Amino acid sequence: MPVLGTIIKSSIGLRHKMKIFRRSPEKLQKRELKKLLRKAQMTMFGEAYRFQEIASSSNFVKKFRAVVPVHDYNSIFAAWWNKCLHGKENVCWPGKVKYFALSSGTSESSSKHIPVTKEMVKAIQKASIRQILSLANFNLKKETFEKGILMLGGSTHLNQNGTYFEGDLSGITASQLPFWFQHFYKPGKNIARKKDWNEKLEEIVIKAKDWDIGVIVGVPAWIQLLLEKIIKHYGVKNIHEIWPNLSIYCHGGVRFEPYRKSFETLVGKPLVFIETYLASEGFIAFQDMPQANMRLILDNGIYYEFIPFTHENFTIDGDLIRKPKALTIEEVDEETEYALLLSTCSGAWRYLIGDTIRFTNKEKCEIVITGRTRHFLSLCGEHLSVDNMYKAVEMVSDDLNVKINEFTVTGLNYQGLFAHKWYIGTDTNINPDQIRTLLDEKLKILNDDYRVERTSALKELLLEVIPVNFFYDYLESKGKLGAQNKFPRVLKQDKAKEWDEYLEKRKSVQIT
Repeated sequence: MPVLGTIIKSSIGLRHKMKIFRRSPEKLQKRELKKLLRKAQMTMFGEAYRFQEIASSSNFVKKFRAVVPVHDYNSIFAAWWNKCLHGKENVCWPGKVKYFALSSGTSESSSKHIPVTKEMVKAIQKASIRQILSLANFNLKKETFEKGILMLGGSTHLNQNGTYFEGDLSGITASQLPFWFQHFYKPGKNIARKKDWNEKLEEIVIKAKDWDIGVIVGVPAWIQLLLEKIIKHYGVKNIHEIWPNLSIYCHGGVRFEPYRKSFETLVGKPLVFIETYLASEGFIAFQDMPQANMRLILDNGIYYEFIPFTHENFTIDGDLIRKPKALTIEEVDEETEYALLLSTCSGAWRYLIGDTIRFTNKEKCEIVITGRTRHFLSLCGEHLSVDNMYKAVEMVSDDLNVKINEFTVTGLNYQGLFAHKWYIGTDTNINPDQIRTLLDEKLKILNDDYRVERTSALKELLLEVIPVNFFYDYLESKGKLGAQNKFPRVLKQDKAKEWDEYLEKRKSVQIT
């Protein structure tokens, strides 16, 4: 229906141009916080921390920060969210929590239960519509809006557990899809409900030839795996021989750059890449302009605070110190890395989400995700962030023109001092010594602390090249195979030991 594409694109352009007036980030966030406080003032949490009094104060932002403590998952779950799991009403948000999103569990608890209220579901829908409207900025053909949208998420099946349902966020939001979207949505309800990840992929491969896909959505590693399976199954050169109208890839969850070279080999023509930041705790940001970074959503059920990711606020293992210094949106700068705090319409209050970000444009509130609070290495003061790691891998990949799809790093004692051990995932035949030397050089350029420590306490950078599928097979062995799961870039303590043990077993099987 060509008319449908014309109508949709015209509507997108018109609606987007109507958004001329924009309040300042500070005013938007103050208004959002006051709405949250007033809505939750009669809850157990609101009464415990005097929300009614705070909301009535002339300086409610300052009072909110002084009265309400910062929480990580363990502390807020132990004190509050566990009550919701047992059917209690009006705990951190009005009413009873009917849904809990299960996180991928890359840090802290192995399976986090994040409350998802009806207000949060509406907020996610609202943000999704805003992102659709922003497509007017990308100069896309009207035919793009007539094609199917393949969303490769976790299972939409929800488990009922007494008084609540639990599952992937995609499952919670799937039942709330607008009626008009059903026509475009792939792989469809039946396949989307599949719990077995490999079975789901195989069914998508079989159906692929029957769909006219214009947009794909999902985590890069799993989308890449799916495209490779489709190309191999049908014996074609690239995915555009199956989906000639594929134009957009909407990605999130991990940094895309390590996967870019692989994607270039899978397509027959360029795609428009759009980044999204949708977490179990809420829809945080999305890219609304070409060649720009993601923009924080400031007026949609989330109030943000930013803790400088420094030794004054975090321990060497990434744990929060007591009473860390948190900043508001107007107090941040473009030089500092921040850990993100959220207060939301799902009953999260000054909650440490675990991600670290950096502002690339404070005026426009544009950000990049730089890593996780617990995914960094500082054995002897090298302060090596995941952002440093990604950039170094990208530089090595570009210099050598090789595809490095996955990596992880561990720290260890070495000859009485320290070393970093890198595991590089690639199916390209490369020289490990060449990669090691070049990677070390790039890290020294990117991080002065690392460069200094490499002349003293950080004695060595060790490196091992392994097949890409080792990473995914390891996730499967831990029951974490699927769209919501990502391989952690830094492994510490028990997780590092488990990874080494897995690799030893895997190599011994290959040898025999």
